[in-house]
Amino acid sequence: MNLLQEVYGGNTIQNWLVALLTLILAFAALKIIQRLAIRKLSRLAAATETQIDDLFVCMLRNTKSFILLILSAYIASQTIYISPAISGFWQKLAILMLILQGGLWAGAGISFSFDQTIHRKMEADASSITTLKFLKFISRFILWTIVLLLILDNLGFNITGLVAGLGIGGIAVALAVQNILGDLLASLSIILDKPFVIGDFIEVDSLSGTVEYIGLKTTRLRSLSGEQLIFSNNDLLKSRIRNYRRMSERRVVFGLGIDYRTPPEKLQEINMIITGIIGKMENVRFDRVHFKEYGDSSLKYEVVFFVTNPDYKIYMNVQESINLAIFRSFREKGIQFAHPVRTIFMQNEAKEF
Repeated sequence: MNLLQEVYGGNTIQNWLVALLTLILAFAALKIIQRLAIRKLSRLAAATETQIDDLFVCMLRNTKSFILLILSAYIASQTIYISPAISGFWQKLAILMLILQGGLWAGAGISFSFDQTIHRKMEADASSITTLKFLKFISRFILWTIVLLLILDNLGFNITGLVAGLGIGGIAVALAVQNILGDLLASLSIILDKPFVIGDFIEVDSLSGTVEYIGLKTTRLRSLSGEQLIFSNNDLLKSRIRNYRRMSERRVVFGLGIDYRTPPEKLQEINMIITGIIGKMENVRFDRVHFKEYGDSSLKYEVVFFVTNPDYKIYMNVQESINLAIFRSFREKGIQFAHPVRTIFMQNEAKEF
């Protein structure tokens, strides 16, 4: 019993044993709480479709044992006498461990959120994966920069000048790479706003092609003639883009030229002939046909219809079928198509001598 009352380092052996027991119990309690929370949330995550519980499970699994051990040691240090200098050290160390653990939890949350988004987009929009991975890296970099600044601040360093330097340096870097940053932000805009995705057929000014790749700086198209078209993301979003894949249906307008020598009764039949032909076509919604105007060498008709399937090949098949049917019907009815004709009138004048 006297042995327990012997003093070492300002505390009896009994006090040291109590502190050691407190450390063990505190560490064990923290680990048990961690495991119970993970187990309960894992069961809840398996039974629900929401990702919030999965997020908490991921964060709890990133709780480091050495941080729990240091926090347990800090709790145990409160049961014994220690000098103010050592007490201040333990307090600072505990705060630093809490900041570090907070950074680990936040980092795990960021990684989990981005990984889930990447997994969802893996098949539907593979072009966004590169940008999302880059954004994940930037987010984690900013997070750990903040954690480092908090750690330095708690260690007594004056971070005001450092923060100001980082701000000025960041502005200088941004000015130096503003074109790259412009393309990066444009890439982010494309990913989030989705004016087009991989596989879409788009037209940019006078150029057109199928989107093959959307990167951090450039977007690449494969033209109909086979060559690859490369656009800067920033320039691309400044252009007028036509996305043909987003068409729900295709509006078609075409004209016919009828010979001026066609009798009026034949002209009256043309509307019924065309209406009957187009009205029977599959994947077609007929709109109108009109005798539009008198041309230089023909009577001009205008026909409008909609192809309910936006596929270009289906449109061309429909147009071909309509053209052939009109040609056959007009030949049967004796209706002549017009072709450019120029009539020259010559007048002879009698001359007297």
